[in-house]
Amino acid sequence: MTVSNNNNTKIGWFSSGAPWVWISAGAVSISLVMVFGLLLLIAARGLGYFWPADVVAMDYTERDGTEIRLMGEQRETELVPLERLIDAGYQLQDHSGDVERHLLKTGNRDLYGMDFRSVIEPDIKHRTIPDGVVVIERHEWGNFYGFLKSVKEAGVVIAEGESARAMLEQRFARSLSLHDEIKHIEKIEIGAINYQLERLRLKTRKLELSNTLDTQREQEIAAERAEEQQRYEVLQKKLDDLYTQINRDSLVATVADGREIEIALAKVVRIYRPNEMGFGDKMLHYFAKLWEFVSDEPREANTEGGIFPAIFGTVLMVILMAILVTPFGVVAAIYLREYARQGPVTRVIRIAVNNLAGVPSVVYGVFGLGFFVYFLGGNLDALFFPEAAPAPTFGTPGILWSSLTLAILTLPVVIVATEEGLSRIPRAVREGSLALGATKAETLWRIVIPMASPALMTGLILAVARAAGEVAPLMLVGVVKLAPSMPLDGNFPFLHLDRKFMHLGFHIYDVGFQSPNVEAARPLVYATALLLVVVIVVLNLTAISIRNRLRAKYQAV
Repeated sequence: MTVSNNNNTKIGWFSSGAPWVWISAGAVSISLVMVFGLLLLIAARGLGYFWPADVVAMDYTERDGTEIRLMGEQRETELVPLERLIDAGYQLQDHSGDVERHLLKTGNRDLYGMDFRSVIEPDIKHRTIPDGVVVIERHEWGNFYGFLKSVKEAGVVIAEGESARAMLEQRFARSLSLHDEIKHIEKIEIGAINYQLERLRLKTRKLELSNTLDTQREQEIAAERAEEQQRYEVLQKKLDDLYTQINRDSLVATVADGREIEIALAKVVRIYRPNEMGFGDKMLHYFAKLWEFVSDEPREANTEGGIFPAIFGTVLMVILMAILVTPFGVVAAIYLREYARQGPVTRVIRIAVNNLAGVPSVVYGVFGLGFFVYFLGGNLDALFFPEAAPAPTFGTPGILWSSLTLAILTLPVVIVATEEGLSRIPRAVREGSLALGATKAETLWRIVIPMASPALMTGLILAVARAAGEVAPLMLVGVVKLAPSMPLDGNFPFLHLDRKFMHLGFHIYDVGFQSPNVEAARPLVYATALLLVVVIVVLNLTAISIRNRLRAKYQAV
């Protein structure tokens, strides 16, 4: 009797569904732990890159017995089996067990040919953290590690020894100010002049093709061109003077092995002394580097500097994609649910829409390249931009075609989500509206669509989440390694949909797999991946906030 009761209890427990609830909860918990664990790993690997580590100097014995002196930042440490190092040629017969191997960022790539090297602990004879080490971030050749010796002006030493430090800070602040002024003139002012000159050239060519270029118009264009040329000459003269000023200052520093090198301050991005910095100074430096990462342009083959153009390009492309996909998806869902006759044809269309969601994204990229870029863009060039031939205007990959390609890629998601939202609207609501004298169009526009808007936003959230992380189709229809100018600037018409752009996903691929400096690129891959996740989360949270507001507004209906 007791056994029977126990069996009945077990059967009752299983039939109640409680085990499946616990299994589902466990699966969700494991998934969340894995997701957050991955994010923590990415954050730790990426965000740690910006911390100013102490510079270590060490006496090191190479495999051939040569004694050298190294100096740099110790980036990573790992345990390597002894047998593996012996097979690689190291003389370590007196040791046993695993051996520590350190990755040292030695910088000075212009002197050593590489700025990272591996050292093993048994071959390190002496290690110190020297005072007076200066780290110089440069526009080219990466970091420089050494000791400041003197400061020069026009090749003449103006300060050395202890006085060189104060003089360097003063001259470097002046150099940064000049650099910002030069950058503004070259990119903004001269860039605008070049843009206007190109527009005048295209205008002249267009008038020639239409046989409407008379003497009066030619003189007007020539006068505008002369005015722009005059502005350019004034700016170029100012630019030459600024370059003369910025190139006159330089510093002389010695490296660990005693060699001297002269560095022009015009090539310097930042100067700091990590071994002399306290925790507060390091925190300030850390946040300054973090801000540079999200607000500046890349340099050194995307392994240094910031990634702002990639952030901007990703967000702008997603916004354009959302603007393009929403009306098409909503109209298609309304037709299938409200107007189409429910029969075999409609069922086939729904099956086709669902199947489109499973098509590999690179197929959409091939379609976008063939249809949007070559066919549609080529015809637009022939009809509206013949003066630009043979250079393409819209007949080349650009942000417009990328947004359209991703709009088609995410269209099935929006259609399905919107149609499901429309199907949940009670029939009595429609009939009540029609009974009060509203037309079917007014019922849809004023009653049904607002009530289904939370479902529409759900589809848009899923579309944004997928589109922001796509890379394969974008490689064919508009994304590039480094865009010389962003799609949005101060030149009319301000938003240039024909331009190529940078994308965070492609930036991760390029830095991670195409970089000539793998060790320098590795932490940037983690940092950029974390930033891409943050951008996607922010975009999704914005859409979720809008959806929740709409849901609360129509909840009582």
